[in-house]
Amino acid sequence: MQRDIDIAIIGGGIAGLTAALSLHAAGFHPTVYESVAVPAPLGVGINLLPHAVRELAELGLLDELRAIGFEIHDLNYLTAGGELVWHEPRGSKAGYNWPQIAIHRGDLQMFLLAKVRERLGPQSVRLGHELRSLEVDGPRPRAHLHDRESDSDLTITPDLLLGSDGIHSQVRRAFYPNEGSPLWNGITLWRSTAPIDAPMGGRAMIWAGTAAQKFVAYPIGPDPVTGAPRLNWICDLKVTEVDSPPPRDWNKLGDRADFLPRFADWRWNGVDVPAIVEAAGPIYEFPMIDRDPLPQWTFGQATLLGDAAHPMYPIGSNGATQSIIDARVLSWHLAKASSIPAALAAYESDRREATAGIVMINRQKGPDQVLDLAAERLKAGGALASVLPHAERQEIADLYKKIAGFDPATLNARPSFSVRPD
Repeated sequence: MQRDIDIAIIGGGIAGLTAALSLHAAGFHPTVYESVAVPAPLGVGINLLPHAVRELAELGLLDELRAIGFEIHDLNYLTAGGELVWHEPRGSKAGYNWPQIAIHRGDLQMFLLAKVRERLGPQSVRLGHELRSLEVDGPRPRAHLHDRESDSDLTITPDLLLGSDGIHSQVRRAFYPNEGSPLWNGITLWRSTAPIDAPMGGRAMIWAGTAAQKFVAYPIGPDPVTGAPRLNWICDLKVTEVDSPPPRDWNKLGDRADFLPRFADWRWNGVDVPAIVEAAGPIYEFPMIDRDPLPQWTFGQATLLGDAAHPMYPIGSNGATQSIIDARVLSWHLAKASSIPAALAAYESDRREATAGIVMINRQKGPDQVLDLAAERLKAGGALASVLPHAERQEIADLYKKIAGFDPATLNARPSFSVRPD
């Protein structure tokens, strides 16, 4: 395929910026259109699993990622009383050829943005450009945008348009105008970071409780300004029934009084949940939402990737990871195919059903189901080893890795999606 085709990326988040870097590495010259006029390092912690880190390493970013993130070595699942339900090594400690890196989402986005500007030039990212409408019934997509700085409208007709504009994607809405709001499972998440050293060895992810009441924590490296440690934490609570409408405010400041009393006695194994929450800065409240898998991502010469294509519950650390893999797979097919339609068909064939499987298993609690099984069976009495045998716990962990694409032996043997200009 010719490398001088006009590619527009709608959305400058993790998926869109990774796509820009990957396309550039393959010899293409995309332009990113981002609705935010002044990007800021917003958000809290995320995990990049080894299959995503591998792809970023192929872009030459691993050393710098290690510098701004934090390598995770262990995963511990605990009951609400602190009993260890499941432990497994993670990243390089689990035999992967690449680490698992926990990182502040905003730090990662700002890092990728800087790399896009450095490698593709400052003109490659057009900030403050909001997509208002999209038509895909002609030979090229026709996108109508609004430039916030000049308060003017413009229309672009690229050869290829990539919709990476998140869970509230305008590109997806153009494809499916009657889909409606994201789906809420009735669980609310309160999230923040605290200047506290990570417990349980210092490089562990902690999952404790059940789906209806859960505490999650992991380190994401020092604060870039103060140098203080940052422990990312999440408190989940079931607050309403599944069929309730989702909140309208998707990212509001949270109040400790709304959830902390429920965690007042959660202290064990060097983990003091109330102390962690009290030490935190601003707390943000989110509904746990996703969308149903789509029957089709591609319309004409426009397609979806990342959260625009497959928003999923934050279970199993797969949201950002799958977005990165989307970007790499799409770029690989564009570099290898003879035409845009052929590339998009191959990309969707590789990714749509694979990510739908993760969306659906996350709705069934993914690897976290081991916590609910432990809580339910321990109620009847008996030791954990007898009511939930180790082999059953291992099977749950292994199945999730297989569905999500990071079984160690398979991943280590599979080639990356690295491409170079012809």
